[in-house]
Amino acid sequence: MAESTLSNSTPEPGPAPESENQESGGHTHNPLVRYFKLLGPGLVTGASDDDPGGIATYSIAGAALGYGMLWTAVATLPLTIAIQLTCARIGLVSGRGLAGVLRRYYPRRLLYLACLFLLVANIFNISADLGGMAEVVQMLTGVRSIVFVPVFGLLILAVTVYTSYATFARYLKWLTAVLFSYVIAAFLARPDWKSVFFATVLPDLSRDANSIATLVGIFGTTISPYLFFWQASQEVEEEKALGRRTLAQRRGATEHELHDARLDVTTGICLSNLVFYFIILTTASTLYRVGERDIQTARQAAEALKPLAGEAAYLLFALGIIGTGLLAIPVLAGSASFAVAELFGWRAGLDLSPRRGRRFYLVLAGAIVVGMILDLFDANPIRMLFWSAIVNGILAPPLLVLVMLVGNNRKVMGEHTNGFWLNLLGWMATALMAVAAIALILTSLA
Repeated sequence: MAESTLSNSTPEPGPAPESENQESGGHTHNPLVRYFKLLGPGLVTGASDDDPGGIATYSIAGAALGYGMLWTAVATLPLTIAIQLTCARIGLVSGRGLAGVLRRYYPRRLLYLACLFLLVANIFNISADLGGMAEVVQMLTGVRSIVFVPVFGLLILAVTVYTSYATFARYLKWLTAVLFSYVIAAFLARPDWKSVFFATVLPDLSRDANSIATLVGIFGTTISPYLFFWQASQEVEEEKALGRRTLAQRRGATEHELHDARLDVTTGICLSNLVFYFIILTTASTLYRVGERDIQTARQAAEALKPLAGEAAYLLFALGIIGTGLLAIPVLAGSASFAVAELFGWRAGLDLSPRRGRRFYLVLAGAIVVGMILDLFDANPIRMLFWSAIVNGILAPPLLVLVMLVGNNRKVMGEHTNGFWLNLLGWMATALMAVAAIALILTSLA
């Protein structure tokens, strides 16, 4: 919907009545039932954060550096929650996605730059994820991975355009649950728990090029640019699903809604970082221990699950990669589509029909197709997944600056600007990622 249409909406600004936010089946006094019903965009965002690029990056970190990067799972937890919660609050309070806010309140050149960064990072990520998914099928079947890239790409495109992504994601979340097998495998591998404890609480700040590149990759795959835009846009989509079709109806948020968003985001990111921690712990306790420290293939990465699954480790690993890829690629393509649609004032939404959302879906399809084309260059899929995380880590800091500026803009957020802790953690995440990216560039030049 064009910006002018939104601006001329007749209802008075402000949040919808509290009753609209109750569960569809009526209010429940059971706190556990209510908790699971409120989980939505934050949980999907957390699940998609452990995409094939994340699995590969964490596996490479554990295999190459042992327990040395365990501390990053703890350190990034509050930082990621702060950034994603800021994005969720922007969507809830403004009634717009992140790109829509930038278009309305900031110079247009900032939005062009943000969209360019997002498109570059997302297309590279999509290509890497498709390549990683295709390689695990090659591992199981022996058929060249290049055959499966268009199969996965076109399947994801068709499902995203012609079905409800919310329904699609609901089933995929069960498939991605296989990632919790890393938790069991870590215990079966009998790690040195004393070393694990000290590696978790005492950061290893090695300054060699490999460690810095791995750190940037971990930051980039955990605090990823596409998640900023996706989180804000999905909060808006949730509002639309409640019947708040105009901007005036969506503008503003109650304390109850902000509290629910906080629980949703915190749950999703905690689950994401738990998996992140145990992938590093598992690969460190298996691959690093036996000297297999340079992962080049999916088969090598799958070896980490052998203490749990034996020869079935390859199948378990493949299910995890395919499940997270199917969940994450629509998020990657969708976040880019939301940003471009908001830039030009087009209709946007994954539940739009192909006719009504023609331009939105053309951008989404273009991102996936270009990602498929990049896979024709026959790059190593596992290394490409790792380098896609590094690209995210380099491009994220300027986008984080924009997120934090919007989160503190009273014209956008009114009385709901970021508080002390959100500002402290959000700017800390921005500074740490910027320093890590600069350090990587300097060490690479040296």
